[in-house]
Amino acid sequence: MRTNKKKIINDPVFGFITIQSEFIYDLIEHPFLQRLRRIKQLGLSSIVFPGVNHTRFEHAIGAVHLMRLAISGLIMKGVEISDDEAEAVTAAILLHDIGHGPFSHALEHSLVEGISHEMISLLLMEELNRQFNGRLEMAIQIFKNEYPKRFLHQLVASQLDVDRLDYLRRDSFFSGVTEGMIGSDRIIKMLNVRNDGLVIEHKGIYSIEKFLISRRLMYWQVYLHKTVLSAENMLVKVLQRAKTLVMQGHDLCATPALKVFMGQKITWGSFKEQTFANEKSLLDLFVELDDSDLISAMKQWQYHDDKILAYLAGAVINRKLFRIRIQNTPFSDEEISGLKNRITDRWGLDGSELDYFLIHDSISNFAYTSGSDKINILMKDGRVQEINEASDVNLSSLLQTVRKYFVCYPKELDIK
Repeated sequence: MRTNKKKIINDPVFGFITIQSEFIYDLIEHPFLQRLRRIKQLGLSSIVFPGVNHTRFEHAIGAVHLMRLAISGLIMKGVEISDDEAEAVTAAILLHDIGHGPFSHALEHSLVEGISHEMISLLLMEELNRQFNGRLEMAIQIFKNEYPKRFLHQLVASQLDVDRLDYLRRDSFFSGVTEGMIGSDRIIKMLNVRNDGLVIEHKGIYSIEKFLISRRLMYWQVYLHKTVLSAENMLVKVLQRAKTLVMQGHDLCATPALKVFMGQKITWGSFKEQTFANEKSLLDLFVELDDSDLISAMKQWQYHDDKILAYLAGAVINRKLFRIRIQNTPFSDEEISGLKNRITDRWGLDGSELDYFLIHDSISNFAYTSGSDKINILMKDGRVQEINEASDVNLSSLLQTVRKYFVCYPKELDIK
């Protein structure tokens, strides 16, 4: 019996999205993609912005929609893109985030240290390619920037890709931070190709300027919001403490998959090759993880006998977050030592235990990097210029990396 796989999805950001390819529909229906419904796009940002509960799945569908618009627009302008290439680049953008773990970027290197979500995405794409009998071969080449038409990779991963065009619009919509609203439709309509590279026609230059400014503002106002920073750094500490206890032989309440990742130090080699008694690989176990594993675990850990784990888990679950201070210069050794002494006096902690209650690090923000991956403008006379040269606005501040420094500690320290 033949099933109709050409579906319409009602998206709150872009309206009705049509899934035109049966193969893309089959990928969407796969458990690897359905798992993204259970992973929040912005980690713990809903602690600050209550509406930010959208998921990686919604983002993937939105990116597919924008990719199809971009492909259609380029074809209308005479750019040669075959049906197979269109389907492959759409598959690449659909799958670009399947390697994210629980709470997205918040735990990027906590569960699997030194292994990025892009690396895991590639492993999962290769597994899907096996399951679909080589159907993803071209999509993987595009994802890895090994396909001859390099502009297709730029649509998936560059400083002006459909990934960013979706997440800025989507995150702005759900957070209510209007500074992130960009003219994604106009930017896509202004796309063209010259010398195998993406360019923006001159009429779209103001939309690009707005895009760069919006991206910078969204980082400071949403992605690097100070309270979100506090919550996500505390989440990292919760998992760090749990892993330490498991390594010491404690039996913590957790799902079977989460227990495996807490019970050993995982390397890239073991991630690709190690199997367990049930014949599951670490990759198999990884795709069983989502936000609910951590949430259900922390709900139990807040009552654990280990006071550090109980305190941190309860603080994250119940939004009793650390105080955070941010400044433009590094905190002095005297300030850090003073905080450590106060923590020791109040809780009797010392050595490595202090690190769970005092977090200090830096954050950085840049909207655009001038280099090999440029945003190029197609001028009226046919010349191609980089955005910072073509613009009549001084974009030099957007080219600079701004670094700030923060320290987090329990609010009780400020109570006299």
